[in-house]
Amino acid sequence: MGDGQTYRELGEAAWAWVLGQVRGDDGPWLPDSVTDAPPAGPAGDRDSLYAGIAGLAPVLVEIEQHRPLTVTERALADGIVDRLAAQVPSRAEASLYDGLGGDVTALRLLAPGREAAALARLAELATPAGWVSTLGAEPDWSGCYTDLVMGTAGVVMAAAWAGGTDVLTTGGEALLRAAEPAEVGLDWRMRPGYRSSTPNYSHGTAGAAAALAVAGATLGRDDFVDAARRGAEHLLSVASLDDGGFVVEHTIPRSTREVEPVTYNWCHGPAGTSHLFAALAHAGVEEVGGHPVGELRSRCLRSVLASGLPARLRPGFWDNDGRCCGTAGVGDVLLDAAQDGPAFEPLLVAARTMGDALVSRAVRDDEGARWRFVEYRQEQPLLPPGTSWMQGAAGIAAFLLRLARVTETGPPARVVDRPDQWWAVPSAVRAVRP
Repeated sequence: MGDGQTYRELGEAAWAWVLGQVRGDDGPWLPDSVTDAPPAGPAGDRDSLYAGIAGLAPVLVEIEQHRPLTVTERALADGIVDRLAAQVPSRAEASLYDGLGGDVTALRLLAPGREAAALARLAELATPAGWVSTLGAEPDWSGCYTDLVMGTAGVVMAAAWAGGTDVLTTGGEALLRAAEPAEVGLDWRMRPGYRSSTPNYSHGTAGAAAALAVAGATLGRDDFVDAARRGAEHLLSVASLDDGGFVVEHTIPRSTREVEPVTYNWCHGPAGTSHLFAALAHAGVEEVGGHPVGELRSRCLRSVLASGLPARLRPGFWDNDGRCCGTAGVGDVLLDAAQDGPAFEPLLVAARTMGDALVSRAVRDDEGARWRFVEYRQEQPLLPPGTSWMQGAAGIAAFLLRLARVTETGPPARVVDRPDQWWAVPSAVRAVRP
């Protein structure tokens, strides 16, 4: 098993490769992936937390936990702040991973206090139904998404983390309106009336309920917390609790796409969904459906660890090593739980197993390190290396650097927290506080 030095060195190598891909055109930008052909120019999501320069902010703060930033890194941090701050007055997209919620995140991490204008812009754009999406994810529909990645739940999380009380209230009430009564409890689809439910963290009930739990705890709104609890009750009603675990299918009704019916990652699996039960504990909820919330969190992690990942057991099972859908995201969730509970050693061992998989799969040369994910349904299944926070080397680098610190320091290691997980670790270890 690797040691702290191994993880740190690989994290630095991954960051060196990402830093080498940063371009300048009206401020810094980053190609989403790197091929033999030169990048054509900045993409439309160049500023986003998911795939753009806002996603470099948590990496830079992670690096600062180990060493001072270099002149080049400090210039990049300043360039990100300048670019994002200048865009705020004209920004129309609100979401956490593609809009102003991500701007709030990056600005608060890199220049505390500068996020105030982005929060004010979110308040200005709010409607009773949430925030109208500009992403064009469904060409024949326009309206407000409810989910963590594209919609109201993510905005609520950003506001709870950064202290935007008006945004928090408006967004929480919009989530209450968007709730759909289920046979048991409440369900949140990606948007009201969407054709299917993706119940886990990124696009469904787990994320929306977690947002309501932290909003309710922040505002003292019992109605928010109660709705969050009812969301958890719905998940419990559709989950498999076999073998002491907790698993909810990727899509209900089961997707007709050629995908695994159950995944175990941050976005659509029990790794991310475990954050809901941490959020309920933060809000003072002790049990759901007769199960202590701490037990339900542990059940989620037990399912992750029993699944066989990070081994690629079959085509389509574990072909991604990034934060959103793969190994680094699972590893980060395991570190959150390790630092937040009594099972530090076994969970750290599990996180180090994720780190060791990243060590073994890294593509290295003089430019640094990166990873190539697999899409087995394509004729050429090996994808070009990604750069970004959620689907590339930037996010993986941050996990490896944190893993090095926790391996060497233990439970008190500082955590660079973010809007979608800050309640999952003890307040004493948070490097950024609201």
